[in-house]
Amino acid sequence: MKKFRSILIIALGICFMPQAGWAERAYVTDSLEITLRSGPSVQNRVLSMPSSPQAVEILDIKDTWSHVRLVGGGQADLEGWVLSRYLISRLPWQLQTESLEKKNASLREKVAALEKEYKATSIREKDFAQNLGKEVQALKKLQADHEALKRGSANYVKLKAEYDKTRKALETIQKKAQALTKENDGLKFSQRNRWFATGAAILLIGLITGLMLGRREKKRKSLYY
Repeated sequence: MKKFRSILIIALGICFMPQAGWAERAYVTDSLEITLRSGPSVQNRVLSMPSSPQAVEILDIKDTWSHVRLVGGGQADLEGWVLSRYLISRLPWQLQTESLEKKNASLREKVAALEKEYKATSIREKDFAQNLGKEVQALKKLQADHEALKRGSANYVKLKAEYDKTRKALETIQKKAQALTKENDGLKFSQRNRWFATGAAILLIGLITGLMLGRREKKRKSLYY
């Protein structure tokens, strides 16, 4: 309704616009069929019956008659006389309507193209939003992994320091154990030597004692015989 009202207002404005004189191009008035005559009077022969929106070129004006040449159509370039009051300089309503219909069709095509582009843009925005959400989630996971790695690195450094400290302590203990083992082996060897020497001394004393007792026994026997 608003669109029809706007078109009506525009049409009325065009209708009441002041005419600045006949232009070279004119049209047969709206919704009317007129006579094209061979001369500027009703007694002259009728050459054709042009109707709206036939375009004409005004070649001359004589009183209330206009000498015109038909433009376009099957009778193009046909010349004759028509009553001037049946000619208008503006576009006939039919041509204006056709022009408006063409513009309207063009606008509809543009609107359809814009709607199609809007849908495509909406789909792209939706895909972009989904991809952005995935990227955000991936970034959060990456940040969490980074923080975990930092904590793990800190724990690793701490554990490595403790390991190095324990390893050094263990090496020290191993060195002390080796020294003690070596010292114990030395003590064992020394004690073994002492026992061996003591045994040898006891054996030697036993032998000497035996020899001495044997000699004494021989001397005693010799005294009796």
